[in-house]
Amino acid sequence: MLYRETGQFKTSYADDQAIFPIAQDRFAVLALVAVAFLVPPLLFSNYWFEAILLPLTILSLAALGLNLLTGYAGQISLGTGGFMAVGAYSAFKLATGIPELNLIVVFLIAGLLAAAVGVVFGLPSLRIKGFYLAVATLASQFFLVWLFNKVGWFYNNNPSGTITAPPRTLFGIMISGPEASPQARYIVALAFVTVAALACKNLVRGRIGRSWMAIRDMDIAAEIIGIRPLRTKLLAFALSSFLCGIAGAELVFLYLGSVETLAFDITISFQVLFMVIIGGLGSILGSFLGAAFIVLMPILLTNIPPALGLAIPIALQKHLELMIFGGLIVFFLIVEPHGLARLWQITKEKLRLWPFPH
Repeated sequence: MLYRETGQFKTSYADDQAIFPIAQDRFAVLALVAVAFLVPPLLFSNYWFEAILLPLTILSLAALGLNLLTGYAGQISLGTGGFMAVGAYSAFKLATGIPELNLIVVFLIAGLLAAAVGVVFGLPSLRIKGFYLAVATLASQFFLVWLFNKVGWFYNNNPSGTITAPPRTLFGIMISGPEASPQARYIVALAFVTVAALACKNLVRGRIGRSWMAIRDMDIAAEIIGIRPLRTKLLAFALSSFLCGIAGAELVFLYLGSVETLAFDITISFQVLFMVIIGGLGSILGSFLGAAFIVLMPILLTNIPPALGLAIPIALQKHLELMIFGGLIVFFLIVEPHGLARLWQITKEKLRLWPFPH
């Protein structure tokens, strides 16, 4: 009853095509964003930031990037970890080479460099697609990780082979380095993912998004009606890699602090892909839902059984985690290919008509 549209009249085309045409949605999203920015820094402990909120915001940004490429443009990619590594190592070189450079600018430049690399590895998408494109992007994953692991210039010839985020401030507040508070790092990561989600939502609703979906649904028909496949696909690769590159830079500067190339191996590429599949292909909301599921599931498997009096070994927990992920991916691919976002959309549609028959 609270979700009715009665009395909400659309008096213009802009009102009808708004991102949230229903007033309840607008208020709910604004309230959620306000709570996300205000409540955790004031009330939550460091455990919440380090174990849940920081990885959730950073991985949501990476999932947004992959969803643009795979969910909207239909280009399968297994190179997400490689593009995140490009952003991470680019940000490290920029921050250490030009110390006076603002960290936000460092993140943006690192994203642009990752976008350029994504365009290079997206060139084969004009000739190949499907499984073969996935293999090509998988090759980019292995090549980029190998490159950053073997060429000492990328990690300043550190004998350990690791890169460490240097201390940096923003408006006088430390946001990277060992002295940076998790609250400050979380606010920066949340600001990035909020702006990125708003930009992506507007992008996919416009001409570019329609071109991506036309290429995804039937590329030959899209080319016949005047859509240029190469430019459209490369733009998807560029924007996807841009967001993944920023996520990789945030992973080092705002979350882990110090990493090796192992942090960007094939595991994280599959992890982000699972987020997109479980959350919902072709859905901005699905990127957040999938990231929340992937981040929270291991924590729930660790904490719920002891609360119920069940002692589950750590090794068994990891196996259960993989089994649940695999089972859910198969379930969503068969029963609901659009994932958790589609289930939420169906729920909202039912609420709009309840209690009347459907």
